[in-house]
Amino acid sequence: MTRVGSVSAVLFYLFAPCLILAAAGCIPVKQARVAAVALTLQDVAQAASKQTETALIREGTPAYLMLVDGLIEAYPDNPELLLAGCRAYSSYASMVADEAPPRKAEALYLTAKRYGFRALSGRTDFGQAAAGNLNEFREFLQQYQKEDVPALFWTAGAWAGWISSNLGNVEAVGDLPALEATLERTLQLDDRYYYGGPHLLMGVYLAARSPVFGSGLSESKTHFDRALAMSGNQALAGKVLFAEYYAVGIKDRQLYETTLREVVNAPAAELPELTLSNTLAKEKAGRLLEKTEEYFGSRP
Repeated sequence: MTRVGSVSAVLFYLFAPCLILAAAGCIPVKQARVAAVALTLQDVAQAASKQTETALIREGTPAYLMLVDGLIEAYPDNPELLLAGCRAYSSYASMVADEAPPRKAEALYLTAKRYGFRALSGRTDFGQAAAGNLNEFREFLQQYQKEDVPALFWTAGAWAGWISSNLGNVEAVGDLPALEATLERTLQLDDRYYYGGPHLLMGVYLAARSPVFGSGLSESKTHFDRALAMSGNQALAGKVLFAEYYAVGIKDRQLYETTLREVVNAPAAELPELTLSNTLAKEKAGRLLEKTEEYFGSRP
């Protein structure tokens, strides 16, 4: 199948449920329709997670984002759709960050962050709470429980991506304490979510802020170790981030190269639901190996 044909097939699976409903002459109630659409988006995301053709995903995702935007426009207060939007935009931003202009990644992460904030907003606006007093925000976060972990996790990831792509912005850097509080609450509620994802986010956060605050690398490694253990070392993205942030942070060239070569040589489809993530991780590991001298200098 050609790339154009493959993208058309993806679009068919995106729109097929709507076509089937129309053909059947069925007009479901709004609540049932939203629930069905949200489940369809989950199914599409699960199918995409098993893909090995990263070019297909890169080309097809913008159409998927447009669909999600349209659905959120129709149902602006639906938390499942808002979470789907947060996750989709954040994932796409991380996928293209290395090759797209910086402003594009920043814009994608900003949309993801906004959707995530809206998904977490009930009686009180999450963004307003995060911008206020830090102690009051920590109290605010206590309202969220284990069932809120997906929204907290993906919102935190989008938020971190937006900050990292916007470090020259005082407002973005000022969000770091609230982001850290959100990560801490997510860890308290379910540190095993998404193969130890909360530990991975915290590991990256602590390693990334270390050059500014002068500490945190030891604690960062603890979180990386926990995340890798919880995934059974099968989530290759964790190893890539460990090399990119921790190994570079401690200036350990051997650890950096060894870890990335392990990723390059590892199978991508050992866990089907991690196939796409692992394939992208293997690609990035190769690119990072090419940047070894940029990070560590030439060998003597």
